Amino acid sequence: MLRQLVDGLGSPVNVVLPQRVGENVAAFRAVRQRHRLGGQIYFAHKANQSSALLRELAAGEAGVDVASLGELQHALASGFTPDRIMATGPKDREFLWLAARTGVTVNADSAAELRELTALVSAYRLARPRVTVRLSGFEADGVRVMTRRSRFGVPVAALDEVLAAAGKLDLAGVSYHLDTVEIREKAVALEGCLAALDRCRAAGLRPWSLDIGGGFGVNYLADGAQWETYTSELAQAVLGNRPPLTWNGHGYGLRAEAGTLKGSLALYPSYRPAAGPDYLDKLLSTDAPGRRRPLGELLLDHMIDLDIEPGRALLDQCGLVVTRVLAVDEDRIQLDMNARDVGLEEHGVLMDPIHVPQRPNPTDAGKGFYLFGNLCLESDLITRRQVFLPHTPQPGDLLVFVNAAGYFMDFTATTALRKPPGRKVALYRSGAAWRWCLDENYWPVHPPSPEEP
Repeated sequence: MLRQLVDGLGSPVNVVLPQRVGENVAAFRAVRQRHRLGGQIYFAHKANQSSALLRELAAGEAGVDVASLGELQHALASGFTPDRIMATGPKDREFLWLAARTGVTVNADSAAELRELTALVSAYRLARPRVTVRLSGFEADGVRVMTRRSRFGVPVAALDEVLAAAGKLDLAGVSYHLDTVEIREKAVALEGCLAALDRCRAAGLRPWSLDIGGGFGVNYLADGAQWETYTSELAQAVLGNRPPLTWNGHGYGLRAEAGTLKGSLALYPSYRPAAGPDYLDKLLSTDAPGRRRPLGELLLDHMIDLDIEPGRALLDQCGLVVTRVLAVDEDRIQLDMNARDVGLEEHGVLMDPIHVPQRPNPTDAGKGFYLFGNLCLESDLITRRQVFLPHTPQPGDLLVFVNAAGYFMDFTATTALRKPPGRKVALYRSGAAWRWCLDENYWPVHPPSPEEP
């Protein structure tokens, strides 16, 4: 089937598995139920542009986080009702107007955005919309937790100004967005948001939700020892103590100075023992820095709903990217795609592709290869690390990058060389058989298979 898809639609082909996404939603919901918390799970639409995935989510109970006018229109057209949509990110007047006109929740990043929204509501005589205010600049009492400055949200110290700007709107709650996997930083932010909600209630408002954004992650590697071995060997290669593991000795943030290793590893942690729903459970079980009680218990005591915005984590095991091998020369494999068609390097993720040969049961030995893209750029490497395959691919064989639905398919795809971005198809179960259709033609109401009554 994969070969038929590539032959018919060209290389690369993006394949999504929409029926899997419901399992991921259920796993997050189970964690929230374990902590006895209400709230909504909003899928971060920017992680994948697929209509099939979005329609499958609309058929369930999840919500969607939209970050542009186009994403909002896509969500509404896919079957989401406004009460299940959260508008985030930078917003122009058109985006704000449609959000207010349809009644979706607006997650605001500034007091100016709230004033703009208020003006639109007044000018067009719209119903008072629900808003959430994104905060930043949290500080912990006692032991200092190192945090990076975020460009999202307003400093929590400026909360009074934000509350004044939100006076004519329906304040649903507060939120944060942190680009980190560090549990302690997120614990400080969550506790800071609880304090902010207390201030909102003291001001006579009645907020009921706390949105902690995304960043729950995916575990791409089953064996943690492999990850430790690879990163250790990469450090030795950078120091010159072993043969290179990367093209032109690329160090992924590491460098050698006078025989000493410098810098820090700029890679996504491919092995994450706590990722997705497990990461959420770990966060809710973590004590608040200032109150010495689990964060989940504090949310329950405050009677606050917990909203989350997973993107990558909701798409775990929901898709793959298939490409054709064009040529093989010594330690180089030329693929019929470019590095932006599967953005592994862009996101710092190391992933081995699966080799699908044309001939069954190849017997030739494999070795280490560098995977090159089809652009005339020295930088167009699908991955800068050497990839070791069990057999040597031949022209016409396929390489398949699995678990690629979250951010890798179309987040960075371009039309370079006048080649369109990879076509996207939905692969789904119908009875005992697998079927496929173009992504835009998928709806979660399939005709019955011959085996079904």
